[in-house]
Amino acid sequence: MSDMPSAPIQRWLTIIGIGEDGPAGLGDEAKRLIAAAPAVFGGRRHLELAAAIIGGERRAWESPFDRSIEAVVARRGLPVVVLCSGDPFLYGVGATLSRHISADEMHVIPAPSSFSLAASRLGWPLQEVTTISLHGRPLDLIRPHLHHGRQIIALTSDGETPRQLAELLCLSGFGQSKLHVLEALGGARERQRHARADRFDLAAIDPLNVFAVEVVAGEGARTIAFTPGLDDALFEHDGQITKQEIRAITLAALAPRHGELLWDIGAGSGSIGIEWMLTDPSLRAIAIEQSSERAARIARNALAFGVPGLAIVEGTAPEALLNLAEPDAIFVGGGGSEAGVLERALQALKRGGRIVANAVTLEMEAMLLSMHQKNGGTLTRMEIARAAPLGGMNGWRPAMPVTQWRYIKK
Repeated sequence: MSDMPSAPIQRWLTIIGIGEDGPAGLGDEAKRLIAAAPAVFGGRRHLELAAAIIGGERRAWESPFDRSIEAVVARRGLPVVVLCSGDPFLYGVGATLSRHISADEMHVIPAPSSFSLAASRLGWPLQEVTTISLHGRPLDLIRPHLHHGRQIIALTSDGETPRQLAELLCLSGFGQSKLHVLEALGGARERQRHARADRFDLAAIDPLNVFAVEVVAGEGARTIAFTPGLDDALFEHDGQITKQEIRAITLAALAPRHGELLWDIGAGSGSIGIEWMLTDPSLRAIAIEQSSERAARIARNALAFGVPGLAIVEGTAPEALLNLAEPDAIFVGGGGSEAGVLERALQALKRGGRIVANAVTLEMEAMLLSMHQKNGGTLTRMEIARAAPLGGMNGWRPAMPVTQWRYIKK
């Protein structure tokens, strides 16, 4: 083997963040690289902003976007400049390019992000602000962040988004919240306007805008708490729901970890999969439900809790489990007593993955006792009683006991 050092990798790709002030906001290095590049890629707006200093070929992003990425990669080794908004690695094109091109091949010159510009205009400490991108994404993603006193800055898709968000806030009980719409930040057209959500009257909003909100919760506002075991009343259900206290214990047993996938078999209202996904944005879940009516209800609940990415498979286990992505954790609620369901679930589970199954019927409990005898794990019996009127006084009314089997696959 040679002890000679390997040649340094050429940084042939330069990614430059550009603001609405165009070349005026760029440093000398960025201007020089743009002028000297044989090819400059970017959105049409970015190319127009830098038109006066671009010396080579201008390449606007194509649709589908993958074609443009291929065109950039095809020029590997030759000087290429990519223009983008603000910080390329904050909801920007840098993240996409990094899946194809190593950091060693890149030279990145970021500009202030829209979040930074908005926080500076509002005087909000950015480290204390919740930031979220709703650009091309469901507006329901903002729902888990709606807590009284919170400050949120959101990227939007167009000039209609602020009004739509104001309506969402009102419907969720946050109509008194103060809204800020910051348009064309950093450019000659920059403008700030303010309104209360329930009195939103802003018109002709620039499509290039950032939405900020100071959250004020009204009486009965739909606040999604941070802890597992959310109030049953927050879910739309027909009685087929893992009850609040049992759900909290079940989520603790499932022990969600970054980036993991959950199968929720016999999902009912979808409460387990929904709360799993609320734990962290990286978590994914698949709800398997045989009833089309309940499957539709799960979809509505997922939107109402701000986790529209919950996947729903309508079908009967174990057949419905075929060809699904390999899970890190599995919850078995309804339908677990059907032949082959627990066996198929255990077979599909990754090594080191967790399976948690709850039983309220004797038939399902017998299945769990059998699985425990064959495989080991932990059996727990949970009994909850709630105070209820009893004649002219009150007494304890017990709920049906639940037997829970927990197992970590060897």
